[in-house]
Amino acid sequence: MDKLDPARQSEPLDAAQRKAYWRGKLIAERQRLPDRLARNEALQRVMRVWMVGRSDTVVGAYWPIKGEFDPLPALHRWQEAANVEDARAARQQRRIALPVIDKTAGTLRFHVWYPGCPMEEDAYGIPKPKDTEVVQPTLLFVPCVGYGPAGVRLGYGGGFYDRTLARLRPRPVTVGLAYASAFVPWLQPEPHDVPLDAVLTDQGVAWPVGDD
Repeated sequence: MDKLDPARQSEPLDAAQRKAYWRGKLIAERQRLPDRLARNEALQRVMRVWMVGRSDTVVGAYWPIKGEFDPLPALHRWQEAANVEDARAARQQRRIALPVIDKTAGTLRFHVWYPGCPMEEDAYGIPKPKDTEVVQPTLLFVPCVGYGPAGVRLGYGGGFYDRTLARLRPRPVTVGLAYASAFVPWLQPEPHDVPLDAVLTDQGVAWPVGDD
């Protein structure tokens, strides 16, 4: 028997089941987007403009899966665009990091990534840097299955980012990345949720909302 398409199921009333329903629905819709390439290019432009003027030298991101927006090309351009006298030294100072799961703590640590660096798959089959330096980002780009008002994020349900952010000191600035079609207006935070500081989409900055 074929699996049911989440997009065609009736929406449950239970809060946890409702999140699971929307998680499946949004992932399925994202993977079917006919204009995902154009959306990806638009969000890369938004991301690059948003980063102008920031002083961060270590930025955390993620390896895209299941139709997610790919932040790595924009970050590589950020790394290459350091406007100082010694460009090579600046590129070395600007570092990109990807998450690696700490199975014991159920949290994430961040390892330096660069194009062509050695990679291996984690327990979930997601590529991760192999034996590179552990760093702590001051700016962290977070993938969103969905996002709601006031920076609420709908993730995959594992809780890795929430547990990690609860422990990191100082806490990095967290920025959700999603296509605008992933907005879930009813989404409300739970006690363990850590709201995002900003949300960027292919249509611009969705959170925080600018003053009138």
